[in-house]
Amino acid sequence: MTIKVALAGAGAFGIKHLDGIKNIADVEVVSLIGRDLAKTREVADKYGVAHVTDDLNETLAIKEVDAVILCTPTQMHAGQTAACLKAGKHVQVEIPLADTLAGAEAAAALQAETGLVAMCGHTRRFNPSHQWVHNKITAGEFNIQQMDVQTYFFRRTNMNALGSRAAGPTTCCGTTLPTPWTCSPIRLAAPS
Repeated sequence: MTIKVALAGAGAFGIKHLDGIKNIADVEVVSLIGRDLAKTREVADKYGVAHVTDDLNETLAIKEVDAVILCTPTQMHAGQTAACLKAGKHVQVEIPLADTLAGAEAAAALQAETGLVAMCGHTRRFNPSHQWVHNKITAGEFNIQQMDVQTYFFRRTNMNALGSRAAGPTTCCGTTLPTPWTCSPIRLAAPS
């Protein structure tokens, strides 16, 4: 059985998903949604996606769509997640799930109500440094004593994952942030 997927967001992260999906058997992207139709068509042509639109609801009305991947700006995540679930589609949304706690709680409640899969993409496990730590823990060479997760913003310009200017400011919980992130300090110790 082939899983028919729609992808919203034809920018940097959408393209990363398309690159990954082309390596997965039995998954087909059948619709691509983007703000700029000309650019979205260009990406769709490169990846062989037949349906292109700037309207998520148009795609959600396509019966053959099983699931939607949301690679859209943060402030759209909660509302688009709800729209996908209400349309009977499974949904994977890039982090964060929402820009407010209320939005995240509403999405979680709707997922529980529908029973559909709703998940956040969090691919740190594919980061080589994270894999190294995981392997050390799994091998019994390290024990976790404390784990703190913090967010740092080091970039001076708002660039996306492809090195182009990002579509908008990075926001979290309604606050515009200096720009993207990540640092997860972990205190490790050799087993005693």
